[in-house]
Amino acid sequence: QVQLVESGGGLVQPGGSLRLSCVASGSIFSIDTMGWYRQAPGKQRELVARISSDATTNDPDSVKGRFTISRDNAKNTVYLQMNNLKPEDTAVYYCNAQVIGRISRVRYNYWGQGTQVTVSS
Repeated sequence: QVQLVESGGGLVQPGGSLRLSCVASGSIFSIDTMGWYRQAPGKQRELVARISSDATTNDPDSVKGRFTISRDNAKNTVYLQMNNLKPEDTAVYYCNAQVIGRISRVRYNYWGQGTQVTVSS
């Protein structure tokens, strides 16, 4: 079994910054793509950014130049640095990881429990 635990959410004023972290633990052989998604009230979950095991990143235009995703493979951790936050960034942010199990060597998709980010003055 694998667990993803996010941290770093909170309340911030427009223009401010936050850094989210997500640590994966459990029966892990390796981790392929890791990513961050968000879901605002009444909206579908959407991709924020993702990063492959070789550090190739992918993020939508809505966050380009403001958000940066990175990972530390030795710590099974993915980060999301969010700068110049806007009220429309308010959402629950979820960590996602494609994990290859240590015993099964099968790839499974895991989600964290989510962390609230609120951008408001």
